Amino acid sequence: MENETLDQLTSALVIGSDTDEAEMARLDRQPVIQILPDANVIKIGGQSFIDRGREAVFPLIDEIVENLPRHKMIIGTGAGTRARHAYSVGLDLGMPTGVLSVLGFFVSIQNAKMIHYLLAKHGIPSIEPAQFAQMPLYLAERQACVCVGMPPYSYWQPNPEIGRIPPHRTDAGCYLISETLGARSMIYVKDEEGLYTADPKKDSNAKFIPRITVDELTELDLVDVVLERTVFQLMRNAKNRRSVQVINGLKRGNLTRALNGEPVGTVITA
Repeated sequence: MENETLDQLTSALVIGSDTDEAEMARLDRQPVIQILPDANVIKIGGQSFIDRGREAVFPLIDEIVENLPRHKMIIGTGAGTRARHAYSVGLDLGMPTGVLSVLGFFVSIQNAKMIHYLLAKHGIPSIEPAQFAQMPLYLAERQACVCVGMPPYSYWQPNPEIGRIPPHRTDAGCYLISETLGARSMIYVKDEEGLYTADPKKDSNAKFIPRITVDELTELDLVDVVLERTVFQLMRNAKNRRSVQVINGLKRGNLTRALNGEPVGTVITA
């Protein structure tokens, strides 16, 4: 029966059309496997967190180390202010979106290297996209690894609807890791409690939103959101990672609570 099913799939893919939506949906019947179901993807914000330096980063590093005995962690990094400066220069020079994506990638690598060096004495490795096949070994050996948050689209980065800034940046890159690997959680470490109705740094009347769906968020049509909007687009078609969590990493213990499955910060679901 298994061979018969496989023959049917092969035949349908060979003679069918990959632009036929009904046919593609009919072929998608098997559940998608979770490759690393015990791993937690943690994205440390660039501008919102790493750019704050020692005062913000050192306590978070200590909390990560404290959780090594209990949780597997894939730690991705944002690009931050330096990437925005590179984007501004690139935009002024007329660089296309794909080239801007390359510039942002290298800044994210800089932050990943710094987080790696802070964790190096605990045996936590840093890996680049070409090393992702080795990730299961690193997690089994050391419980954690550090990676670049920017997805390696490079010149293949799609153009955004407005402007030229790469639409798939570090929030999206880390989310795609959690989705593809079927990770246990996707946690974004920022300098705010989570999602608000407006930027709380600019609007004192902004209201905190502890839990919301992607559809509800779209209906609110907020001017400012805590994550890249492409993350919400990706969540709509997700097979594995159907929720993400945004926490305030400046408050000691929030990361531990999130890793333990507690509803700290904002939870956004598909």
